[in-house]
Amino acid sequence: MNRPSSTRLAGSTLVAGSGMNWLVWLGLAVLVTAIAAVTGIKPKGTRHVAHSRMMGMGRVFLVILVVIFAYLAFRARSG
Repeated sequence: MNRPSSTRLAGSTLVAGSGMNWLVWLGLAVLVTAIAAVTGIKPKGTRHVAHSRMMGMGRVFLVILVVIFAYLAFRARSG
């Protein structure tokens, strides 16, 4: 099937210089989620879990993951 060059299929090409792709949005979502998890932010009317043991273990696990990824990023940059 021969298509004119002006016709593009959805998702078939990258927009040059767009700056915000799906990976950036995913990173922002992860960052917001991590901040909410560490600080214990919660909507009104929900159970308080900020000082529970489960939240404490979640924070410890999050810190361990950050350290592991920082180490891997350092090793990747240094060659």
